[in-house]
Amino acid sequence: MTTLFVSDLHLDAARPQSVSQFLDLLEGEARQSDALYVLGDLFEYWVGDDDPQPAGAAVANALSALAATGVPVFFLRGNRDFLIGAGYAARCGMRILPDPCVIDLYDRPTLLMHGDLLCSDDEAYQAFRRQTRDPQWQETFLAQPLQARIAFAERARAASAAHQRAIHGNDAREDITDVSQAAVETTFARHGMDTLIHGHTHRPAIHTLHAGERTRTRIVLGDWYEQGSVLRVDADGASLSAL
Repeated sequence: MTTLFVSDLHLDAARPQSVSQFLDLLEGEARQSDALYVLGDLFEYWVGDDDPQPAGAAVANALSALAATGVPVFFLRGNRDFLIGAGYAARCGMRILPDPCVIDLYDRPTLLMHGDLLCSDDEAYQAFRRQTRDPQWQETFLAQPLQARIAFAERARAASAAHQRAIHGNDAREDITDVSQAAVETTFARHGMDTLIHGHTHRPAIHTLHAGERTRTRIVLGDWYEQGSVLRVDADGASLSAL
């Protein structure tokens, strides 16, 4: 059997093909898996569990149907959908995990993260993250009318795009949206793990790091903007591929 990991699907009505790809995965291969982990950014944005976007309803129905077959579904909040709450999770039949968290993956302790905490060089984003993860900020935000929250999300998307253009327009700072190597090393040391799986950076790869006599593996999931990306892990190892 195999455990599946996905991240950074950024599902949105503007990209129906990605929604269809994910639903096909849930109704097909995922039903033969040991578990499904979604490591954040399931949606392009999420403004609360009353968010009316059609993709949200379709995904909830498909995830609930998957969970009903006995396949456990787990979710880590991302930087786009950190407001997914207990209500929507219940509709999906999925369990929300803390970020970071450690799981037992075929007798291998494995650290899971969305990945944005590893991008410590992007100080502007980290400041925004601290603000929006504050419980008081979230309570105040969720108390606003739905249309006001949607407008905020649209402005945040535009600001994020402008921020990325500003970064990538300067070659000397192009790596700021990737992980900080120091943050990666600190995270491995803090948790004592030899395997880390995360998304966020949209740079799918399997990295091998050497620290003294220890060999560590960092697996980065791909996004779903152009095609689906799935990590399949079984007792024999891991395989990262596009759908």
